[in-house]
Amino acid sequence: MSVIFLDIDGTYASHGEVPPAHEEAVTRVRDNGHHVLLCTGRSRASISERMLAAGFDGIVGGAGAYAEVGGEVIHDVSFPRELADRTIDVLMDHRAQVLVEAPEAIYVLPEAAALMDRRAPGADATGAQVAVWEDLLAARRVVDDLHGLDFAKIVTLSAGRDLSDIVPLIGDEVAAVETSIKDLGRGAGEVYLAHITKAVGIQAVLDHMGLTAADAVGAGDGPNDLEMLAMVGTAIGIEGGHPGVIAEADIVVPGPERSGLVQAFARLGLT
Repeated sequence: MSVIFLDIDGTYASHGEVPPAHEEAVTRVRDNGHHVLLCTGRSRASISERMLAAGFDGIVGGAGAYAEVGGEVIHDVSFPRELADRTIDVLMDHRAQVLVEAPEAIYVLPEAAALMDRRAPGADATGAQVAVWEDLLAARRVVDDLHGLDFAKIVTLSAGRDLSDIVPLIGDEVAAVETSIKDLGRGAGEVYLAHITKAVGIQAVLDHMGLTAADAVGAGDGPNDLEMLAMVGTAIGIEGGHPGVIAEADIVVPGPERSGLVQAFARLGLT
């Protein structure tokens, strides 16, 4: 029996749309007695029921800060209160427009909500672009104050300075990654607890299930998948992914546009 951890965006789904062949493959893997979990940087709130339609044994969310198995939350890490408020204050001091990601919702101030609405997909958007946006808006909650919230990660849409300049002012308890989305602009990226990675959430799942890393298979394409792929017994990389992912992978398969996980599961004898 294996336990498989699937990154969502760029691995299981393409811009929020899951290929039917991937859904069918997950069903076959589970019918063969294996466990399959999503393992994503998305908050739990932004994982839609549409995304879960294939049926999964659990979720690792927030890039490792959250985990649930069989509907039971087994791991939920958030910023300590003083650090949370300090992070908000420093980001606000540098005119950051932020999305505060908690398991139950994504919290935004009215100004950030207005910025999101201005950037919403237009009438000529593809179905995939709309799907991502629908997931985000469904999770969004507009509030007047971000202090006092329990959260695991902050997404910045923009800021007055680069995140690499802002984060040292918060402290070494946090880390950041600049966005790869070119049209967001300066200061856009993610701020998270420095000690949290997908590997942390995966370890919580393995401990709960009485399994080891040797029993685990991981599939991913981005830099936040590196720790996951380094720890699992079998690593699946996605063509065109981060160079470190390709270097770490035991096998490399096409992306979701070409239903690459079907090939991966077949090569590993999971289906």
